Amino acid sequence: QVQLVESGGGLVQAGGSLTLSCAASGSIFSFGVVGWYRQAPGKQRELVATITRGGNTNYADSAKGRFTISRDNAKNLVYLRMNSLKPEDTAVYYCNKDPPLPNYWGKGTLVTVSS
Repeated sequence: QVQLVESGGGLVQAGGSLTLSCAASGSIFSFGVVGWYRQAPGKQRELVATITRGGNTNYADSAKGRFTISRDNAKNLVYLRMNSLKPEDTAVYYCNKDPPLPNYWGKGTLVTVSS
């Protein structure tokens, strides 16, 4: 059974940086688009960034210029480098395919940005 495991979250001050990692068991990342999502308290989950197998990327307006998504196809890993973090980036961050596979959401990793 495929599992997605996110890690790398934590507490950081505004302006700081974090790098999130997503590890996939199985071949879920072997094809298609992979994305990072986030869900802030009381809000719906939103797509933050995507990357194709070939490395083409797209970002939500809120992430442009600050976040960088990357992937290691050989290791089934996807990363999200987040710079210049803001309190409004506080959320649980998840990885999944884009569009997401409903049965494969992991537990996510919590990012808390203090002001």
